[in-house]
Amino acid sequence: MTAVQNATTGPAGVAPGDDRGRTVEKVSLARLTRVELRKLADTRAGLWLLIVIGLAAAGTAAILLGAAPDEEQTYQGFLSFGLAPATVLLPVLGILSMTSEWSQRTALTTFTLTPARGRVVAAKLIAAVLIAVAATAAAALLSAGANLIALGTGGDGSWHLTADQAGRLLVNQVMFVLMGAGFGALLMSPALAIVLYFALPTAWSALGQMVKRLNDAAGWLDLNVTSLPLSEPAMSSGQWARLGVSCAVWVILPLAAGTVRVLRREVS
Repeated sequence: MTAVQNATTGPAGVAPGDDRGRTVEKVSLARLTRVELRKLADTRAGLWLLIVIGLAAAGTAAILLGAAPDEEQTYQGFLSFGLAPATVLLPVLGILSMTSEWSQRTALTTFTLTPARGRVVAAKLIAAVLIAVAATAAAALLSAGANLIALGTGGDGSWHLTADQAGRLLVNQVMFVLMGAGFGALLMSPALAIVLYFALPTAWSALGQMVKRLNDAAGWLDLNVTSLPLSEPAMSSGQWARLGVSCAVWVILPLAAGTVRVLRREVS
């Protein structure tokens, strides 16, 4: 009886239908995502990034309360300004997540336990999106507290924020963290990916402003420019079109190329 059981079951994590004919349970995508979320805070760099994002968000609220005119002390103002640190730093978490297997030399272990590399990449992307959602939610709560303080100290204290505005602020966070993940997957080196993530868009923005022949192209391909309307009261169809084109160049293209590279790279 024991021999029959050993022939039909095996350890979790091994691909089903191996050379012994065993039926094996797959690691679920939800479990892989939980692992990736935990890994984001397990490293010293990831933990400190999360701490700095929280402290910076609190600092932006304090700055608005202490220095901004009363009419600018609104819930929308606190939230838009409070998300600025996350917009800059969350993509670094996306980069660290995508490069962790190669920088920490755990690729062999990870891809042995989960041979379908696409599932690992998907789990990392889902984890990055969830972190962006969590950061937006945390900023929303912090902004609510700051707005209550503003009400008590003579600020405007308006709570007006439409669902469309809130959704666009979330889209902004998700877009940039996925951009970071794309650079990480494509370059597979955290230092190189972080440097190029900040350097290339900045250089392109500078060229678009200085070179007249590039002005029109920059209006469509500069993500730093096309993403600005996301924090405005409304966006036109033309602004959405420009954002879509720049997002395809800076987010979708690196993600696609990076995923192909992760799937094909030999683990040594």
